[in-house]
Amino acid sequence: FPSHDIEAVKQKEVEAQQQQLVEKVIQIDRINKVVSGGKRMAFRAFVISGDLAGRVGLGLGKSKEVPSAIRKAVERAKKSLVLINTFGDTLPHEVVGKYGASRVILKPARPGTGVIAGGSVRIILEAMGLKDVVAKALGSNNAINCARAAMVALSKCKNLEEEEKLRGKSLSVRRKVSRDN
Repeated sequence: FPSHDIEAVKQKEVEAQQQQLVEKVIQIDRINKVVSGGKRMAFRAFVISGDLAGRVGLGLGKSKEVPSAIRKAVERAKKSLVLINTFGDTLPHEVVGKYGASRVILKPARPGTGVIAGGSVRIILEAMGLKDVVAKALGSNNAINCARAAMVALSKCKNLEEEEKLRGKSLSVRRKVSRDN
């Protein structure tokens, strides 16, 4: 195949992935910048984007109009998509993430439990496509800081195959899940 055909196929794959993205506006705030002539008003939008297959990203956009702030936030969320290690419809293990004064605890749950979480953490987990997770936000409940704390926690999730290779043995996680099904 000529190289331009391969690039065209890759471009189509990227476009197909972007079409399946779920974008959710979490917060729109009016912000003021104090300048020598008075105050300049603008808007800030916070967006979570995910592909329902383990990838999720956050975006923050500012502009003088709400639609352009949302558009900027969506573009940044798409650029910041990160692949998270998952185990079926849940997490591989319990993780804790901290960002600022916010702390988020994420725990795997048995099939059928659902997503038990609140606020922006729930939206992140659903945008990733997880179905059975329990989460608790401690400390500050600021939506942006909780979302960033959840991303810190999710980035700590380990891959089962890599851990088995690293430790040189089969881990018991597989047996526990197979008994539940």
